[in-house]
Amino acid sequence: MNQRYPIGQYEVKEIITKDDIKRWIHQIEGLPSELHLAVATLTDDQLDTPYREGGWTVRQVVHHLADSHMNAYLRVKLALTEDNPIIKPYDEVKWAELVDYTLPVHLSFKVLEGVHGHWAFLLQNLSENELKRTFIHPDSGEGTIAKNIGMYAWHGRHHLEHILSLRKRMKW
Repeated sequence: MNQRYPIGQYEVKEIITKDDIKRWIHQIEGLPSELHLAVATLTDDQLDTPYREGGWTVRQVVHHLADSHMNAYLRVKLALTEDNPIIKPYDEVKWAELVDYTLPVHLSFKVLEGVHGHWAFLLQNLSENELKRTFIHPDSGEGTIAKNIGMYAWHGRHHLEHILSLRKRMKW
């Protein structure tokens, strides 16, 4: 198994169906509880174990998901309220080195539960035209809300699998 991309790299779908959107929103909505189940019984030492050599610790992954998905939710809101906004990227590696990434993971679960609750509700209520709304990422160019939903559904599963595969390898 590829420890860096345990579910494979993200592949952008050119044609996105209503079923794709529905499935992705369901994955986004369910991530906080799946993630909580994956880490609930881990000790601090286990939370501070990298999922692969040179990779983040489980604790950093949980905090990263809260930060990343908070940004993703805000990007959707910007795309819904502005015409093709330029979104602000951030250096996720430097963020993972900040002191707040040493905090207990339950604090990021509060963020994830709130953000994912709002985000899933918003996404479930978008029209076909709203799903086509765009934003500009300075590094990767123009994206649509629909493609963003798929990418972040993948992103959550990608990091969840980092944790689950580590647990399996370590027999936790």
